[in-house]
Amino acid sequence: MSSSKPSAFEVKSYSVWDKPTRLFHWINVILVLALILVGGIMMYRAELGITELTGKIGLKTLHVYIGYAFAINLIIRLVWGFVGNKYARFSHMFPNANSKNELMTYKSELVAGKNPQYLGHNPKGKFAVLGIMLLLVTIMITGLLRAGTDIYYPPLGSAVQSYLADTNVDPASLKPYDATGVNTEKADALKPLKGLAGEVHVYAVYLLLLLILLHVFAVVYTEVKRQPGIISAMFSGKKIIQGQPKDE
Repeated sequence: MSSSKPSAFEVKSYSVWDKPTRLFHWINVILVLALILVGGIMMYRAELGITELTGKIGLKTLHVYIGYAFAINLIIRLVWGFVGNKYARFSHMFPNANSKNELMTYKSELVAGKNPQYLGHNPKGKFAVLGIMLLLVTIMITGLLRAGTDIYYPPLGSAVQSYLADTNVDPASLKPYDATGVNTEKADALKPLKGLAGEVHVYAVYLLLLLILLHVFAVVYTEVKRQPGIISAMFSGKKIIQGQPKDE
């Protein structure tokens, strides 16, 4: 990338999104869609004719396995947010102390008919990215909680089994959705936590879906009206900018 500043009409190509960032984005898209699909089947399994306990556990197990891949991908991205290139780092992607002023300036420039160009996310996009990332982390944490309490899967499954096992019962012998060997009082004490984790998980997914729809709309609108090439940049890593970028 040249160090000289381009003129107002000069078009230049900039390397922005590094490979790990692009991989996370598309892997995350695939995994989130897969989780939503399996989660939807789980919610409406009775209507779909899946009434056997083995079918319920099978769906939960599949959901958890996909969830592990989702969690690993997200954790890698969280680490990359501190060690990746400039535009992959959270310090550049998320709002900061000056973001309110940047947002007001951005809006005033749009009202004035200007077309500010950004290499990273524009001031509105930074707030959206923060919201999406917080929801992804919330979904991951609550999903792992339910994996441990529902079907005794790692990382919490063994601890949950040890807590729930009745006196002189081998914790490893406890089976999902089977009260055999389970201490009733402890199971009842655990229910509020399970319920809360489940509700937060589901509503976080609903909110994520809303943000995804808004994100897709905003990206397409910006691509067509404001800054062509932002969609292809998530494949190539390069953005085509006319004039001087606001965040170079």
